[in-house]
Amino acid sequence: MKLEVNVAGVSFKNPVTTASGTFGSGAEYEEFVDLSALGAVTTKGVANIPWEGNATPRIAESYGGMLNAVGLQNPGIEMFCKRDIPHLKEKKASIIVNVCGKTKEDYVEVVERLSEEPVDLLEINVSCPNVKAGGIAFGQNPNALYEITRAVKEKAKQPIVMKLSPNVTDITEMAKAAEAGGSDALSLINTITGMKIDIHRRKFVLANQTGGLSGPAIHPVAVRMIYQVHKACKLPIIGMGGVMTGEDAIELMMAGASMVAVGTANFHNPRAVMDVLDGIKSYMKKYNIKDINEIIGCM
Repeated sequence: MKLEVNVAGVSFKNPVTTASGTFGSGAEYEEFVDLSALGAVTTKGVANIPWEGNATPRIAESYGGMLNAVGLQNPGIEMFCKRDIPHLKEKKASIIVNVCGKTKEDYVEVVERLSEEPVDLLEINVSCPNVKAGGIAFGQNPNALYEITRAVKEKAKQPIVMKLSPNVTDITEMAKAAEAGGSDALSLINTITGMKIDIHRRKFVLANQTGGLSGPAIHPVAVRMIYQVHKACKLPIIGMGGVMTGEDAIELMMAGASMVAVGTANFHNPRAVMDVLDGIKSYMKKYNIKDINEIIGCM
């Protein structure tokens, strides 16, 4: 069976990657996962300088998933290039780097620093708050999304993948803005804004009050948005949102995703990515599918 997929001109041995922020840069999962067996490792978000992230508590379980307000804590691009990229290359993993920033200039600085590094794709996290625009995320305003996409594309040496926020009225409007700005691919969905209250203490569970909801609870939203975006524009899609099994991954691919990222599942099953890959293979065998590309966007 053929599992190889192509995203923005880059070939990956299979369609399974990790969701940014749920897998670090792979080192903590090596006891359970052969990094070279994955389509790619998508790293935790990296900024131009180290970020401390938000105050604790910043993780909470919820029905059908979890809330996080980690705040993109990361060691900064210099440490990332010195430590994480060489390690992933040593393990023969394909690399998708998630890039974050607080201004357009922050993103461009990271992208330029990565221009000579041996990484395959740059996933641009536009759910970061745009400091210069009063804190609204780049990914919630189509004009801001267009501008950040254009600025990053102008400097990027690798193909760029704009990671779309679901916290918008019309996901297709955002997808079209990213496409118009020159994005090579899209990834969706990011987390959905949620909140949890401790009714016994009458306090917010998260220090940040709100957090990003992920896990099985958001999977049907991901299926719907990926389907809409696949119909609305021509860019390849990396799909994510509550992928727990091979069947979940197949569903996102039928909706239009060329590649699928596993996120929240990693927290309670460190072999989740391998289980999803095995589930895809089992599905293909059961239905005599010779090439995984046959099912992409078949709906």
